[in-house]
Amino acid sequence: MIAQARRDFYQVPVDPSDPTAILRDANRENDSFAAFSWVRTFTPGLLLTVSPFFHYNSANYHSAPNDTRSAATQDRSSKYEGGQANVSWIKVRSNARLGIYTFAQQDDQFFHVIYNDGSGTVIPPLAQSPTGSLIAAFVEDQFKLTSWLTLDAGLRQTHFSGALAENATSPRVGASVRIPKLNWVFRGFYGRFYQAPPLDSLSGPALSAIQNQQQLNFVPLPGERDEEHQFGVTIPFKGWILDAANFLTRATNFFDHNSLNNSNVFFPVDVQGARINGWELTLRSPRIRNRAQFYLTYSNQLALGRGCVVGGLIGACPVPPPGYFFLDHDQRDTLHLGGQYTLPWRSYFSTDVYHASGFSNNNPTIAGDHLQPHTTLDLALGKSFGEQFSFNLQAINAANRRVLLDNSFTFGGTHYLNPREIFVQMRYRFHY
Repeated sequence: MIAQARRDFYQVPVDPSDPTAILRDANRENDSFAAFSWVRTFTPGLLLTVSPFFHYNSANYHSAPNDTRSAATQDRSSKYEGGQANVSWIKVRSNARLGIYTFAQQDDQFFHVIYNDGSGTVIPPLAQSPTGSLIAAFVEDQFKLTSWLTLDAGLRQTHFSGALAENATSPRVGASVRIPKLNWVFRGFYGRFYQAPPLDSLSGPALSAIQNQQQLNFVPLPGERDEEHQFGVTIPFKGWILDAANFLTRATNFFDHNSLNNSNVFFPVDVQGARINGWELTLRSPRIRNRAQFYLTYSNQLALGRGCVVGGLIGACPVPPPGYFFLDHDQRDTLHLGGQYTLPWRSYFSTDVYHASGFSNNNPTIAGDHLQPHTTLDLALGKSFGEQFSFNLQAINAANRRVLLDNSFTFGGTHYLNPREIFVQMRYRFHY
């Protein structure tokens, strides 16, 4: 049995474009869940797992009443009831799984927008309670054909029911080849994936007001469908491990979100298509003098969108724009460098240096126009007291760097890097 309850309270005290304007916006979020797992072993290689769950999530954003251009209220809550059941079977060279996953979802949504500068008509309060459900059946197998060749195959069939009803078939195949004596492992993968859409909907006076003021319409969102290719190699050398991978994902009905005016009310949208490709490099050291271990990861990525917005809040797009444009999360270079060092008295110290080249800058059509790069430092110190009690202290963004991460009004919104955060964690293991 696993259960968790969490509450977050965020304040937006000032307008970044005008520090003298006191907003006092507030966002309150709740998240709680409970999950139970029952496991039955029939034979040493045959296992049944049944896991029902319940999940509740809410986010309530309230603007300052006199905020300009507009003041918004948006309350949203979601309840999920569902579960997963799967059978796993390990037999000689085969490692197979089959199962079913399903949930039902009920949302409660309320939003209201007031134009304090007179630029628009008050959008009437809208309360709605959309519902939906998803059920998916899957089967997969990892088969070790020889000591140096492993094959993977799987199939997932999904049915979603909400504002739209959709069915998706998602096959996946892969293989890995180990070169004898060198022990280099080459791998390749092809797969299709389906992501069910959110339940947001819009109708009545609120939709009419948006149509009149912004010439926008609301179209139910279809689910996102992805096609991914991936290949890579893992090279061991005297305890060191080097891993390189290349990937390409093509998406149809790519999920993003759009804000209503400057109201802090966001609606999900579907971009007609997206293309995300890149390569990743990871280097890990062995245990040095049985105390220290280091790692380095580097990623180079290109995230592009194409076509019109075809789901959610959409505008007129009689002719799709030519070529591709940069998605708001396009970031070319990402680097992690860090390690962990074992100290005396059952304690340790770890660090992580993170460098990012910056997301695309506001106008996605200007090639090479990205926000400033930034580097942050995270630190952690931990100690164990016996077998049951442990203590951990973490400093995230220890140098307290303040950087603009995203200023894309169309999709992402304005986000700054969080200031220095300090976390203290204590763990106690009970006898069982």
